[in-house]
Amino acid sequence: MPTTTSSCRRASKTGGIGRIEDMSKYEPLWQHLQSDGSPTLKLTYAEIEAVLGFPIDHSFLNAKKEASAFGYTVGKISMKEKTIVFNKA
Repeated sequence: MPTTTSSCRRASKTGGIGRIEDMSKYEPLWQHLQSDGSPTLKLTYAEIEAVLGFPIDHSFLNAKKEASAFGYTVGKISMKEKTIVFNKA
């Protein structure tokens, strides 16, 4: 009997039939941006935490390139204001 894991998984958009890859923990944020559709969004860390269910951490800096698959780029990250600007690509 095959074993399963508890990690979130989804079919790859580019990997072809049958390919499965791990879903990013930030995917709910990317989907939120995509469903909003605004040309520019400035979200506070608190708003992002509300969407994700957890606070962002340093791994966000590595994951921000994932936003492009959902039609956005990560713009200015303000640690002082605790905001992140997202721009529609």
